[in-house]
Amino acid sequence: MDTYDSNNIFAEILRGEVPVHKVYEDGATLAFMDTTPRTDGHVLVIPKVRARNILDVAPDILADLMIKTQRIAVAIKTALKADGLSIQQYSESAGGQTVFHLHIHILPRYRGVPLRSPAEIMPGNSLLAAQAESIRKALA
Repeated sequence: MDTYDSNNIFAEILRGEVPVHKVYEDGATLAFMDTTPRTDGHVLVIPKVRARNILDVAPDILADLMIKTQRIAVAIKTALKADGLSIQQYSESAGGQTVFHLHIHILPRYRGVPLRSPAEIMPGNSLLAAQAESIRKALA
């Protein structure tokens, strides 16, 4: 397995070098709006430890990450009135991973609305901020 690259975009986000629209944060986890969403309300959930993907993360950290992912997913479905959700995790290039820091995609789904292609659109900051605020309210 390849090693962890401490200069990946999520590591930069965790160091505060790249701003994001936060949905949830605690000492172990950060969830934020994807800036190139495949659907409105696309959120990424990441651990605050160095973990390339699901293959090298400690089981207790993965368990905690999944508990929080579930809680955030429920809030997203409620806040954005989604009909359902897709929850995805990719490991290594052959598995579709493009950013090599463990991350979980939460994608709100709506009947009859297909997912967009990756990086098809970049919504404005005001839309991402509004979606993040709605999700944070649903988490409270």
